[in-house]
Amino acid sequence: MEPLKPLSLCLDLVLLLLVFSTGQAREPDTAYVTCGSLVKLLNTRHNVRLHSHDVKYGSGSGQQSVTGVDTADDANSYWRIRGKPNETCQRGIPIKCGQAIRFTHMKTGRNLHSHHFSSPLSNNQEVSAFGENGEGDDLDVWAVQCSGTYWEREDAVRFKHVGTSVFLSITGEQYGHPIRGQREVHGMHSANHNNYWKVMEGVFIQPSNEPLYHDEL
Repeated sequence: MEPLKPLSLCLDLVLLLLVFSTGQAREPDTAYVTCGSLVKLLNTRHNVRLHSHDVKYGSGSGQQSVTGVDTADDANSYWRIRGKPNETCQRGIPIKCGQAIRFTHMKTGRNLHSHHFSSPLSNNQEVSAFGENGEGDDLDVWAVQCSGTYWEREDAVRFKHVGTSVFLSITGEQYGHPIRGQREVHGMHSANHNNYWKVMEGVFIQPSNEPLYHDEL
């Protein structure tokens, strides 16, 4: 297990405050996405960021909803990259292509999750945020699909759900009240242009434990 302790959450918040307080972007010293980093993920087809909030689905699982948002400056779009349950993912080590990881929502401590429920708008597979304090179950695990050895920050990649083999996707459907205009995020069985994602803003951890700030807000 890799418990998400309150101290770790406090550190993440401090790092984010440093990001917001820097007046100018600092050029990253490494090309890779690393374990322990806090990132925002952009769907390259629909130009929206992966997002969550303490709003539950009104159908399906009733778990915390996951959506796509247009705005770049919403702190509810930050996700922490972690190893899968019972496996160590050393902070600052580059994520390999094909590696199984978890995405933990910074604000609520719940993990990006999918399961055999239908999504509310498109009737694809529901994607939710699940668990407490960073611990959920085996359906929180996603494999990074990229073309090289490691997940590079400039690459558009796919995330394949290990438990059900769907790809994290957006096809453009929009919600009404209370999350009007936000896009549905769901799982699709086909690999296509709707399931490419790219890292945007974030706090990137190096093996030396010195964070790198990549601020595009």
